Amino acid sequence: MAVANKQGKKRIGVVAPSRCLPKAAATAVARHIDDIFDDGSLEVFFHPQCFHSEGHFAGSDAVRTAAFLEVANDPGIDAVWFARGGYGAARLVHDLYDRLGPGARDKEYLGYSDLGVLLAGLQRRGIGRAVHGPMPIDITRENGEAAITRALRWLVSKDDAGLEKTADPSAMRVAFNITVLAHIIGTSSAPELSGRILMLEDIDEYAYALDRSLYAIMTNQAVASCAGVMLGRISEVRENDPDFGMTPEDIVQYWCERARVPYLGRCDIGHDADNKIVPFS
Repeated sequence: MAVANKQGKKRIGVVAPSRCLPKAAATAVARHIDDIFDDGSLEVFFHPQCFHSEGHFAGSDAVRTAAFLEVANDPGIDAVWFARGGYGAARLVHDLYDRLGPGARDKEYLGYSDLGVLLAGLQRRGIGRAVHGPMPIDITRENGEAAITRALRWLVSKDDAGLEKTADPSAMRVAFNITVLAHIIGTSSAPELSGRILMLEDIDEYAYALDRSLYAIMTNQAVASCAGVMLGRISEVRENDPDFGMTPEDIVQYWCERARVPYLGRCDIGHDADNKIVPFS
């Protein structure tokens, strides 16, 4: 599914390395694009793989890998927009990055949540530019059209209205889901954190699970050299029984103090329509 092609357009390719994208969501995104880019400046191509379904995933590991490589290596596509999270990115073949050619190195790659696995791997290897920000699935959220507009206006014209602005604008930064980062820290998919502000967010976790994940993150040697930690929104925290006795911010501050890493306060990212854009550096 794509917006009709016109000469001189910015071309964005959508792939789904994790779960599949409902066709209704893609249709809603395409309709919204027609409304906000009626000058013909944008074409968004939804790779057919986005709509495949095989168990939990948007197709087999091989199918998802092939779709990502096809879009990433296409020199006629300016940016890769990940369709949605869920889980699955970590299962893509281990030689994925070695199979990215010259066409993949000038692109931006936009997504968050489970796609942090790929964003981290790309950033670590200096391939293209990894960017935390809204995905097509966010059209299904309340006020989701604002999230789609934010993402696309940044990809098309680098409109800075949608950027995360609470951090020092001169600082290098990265942004991740806490649970995802806890699973990749210390692996070959881990991001480069030295000198960078580490922004964190999460959704639908128990407080004890956040504490466990932050233990894994904050005790890893890679975090010792980061410039500090900022906390985004922790949404839909599950109820502990008994009560954990600490808020998510308390937990982050506790582990920052243990790791002797500066806690730099709150930031404007999260699993919601207000999720702001964080270009990695």
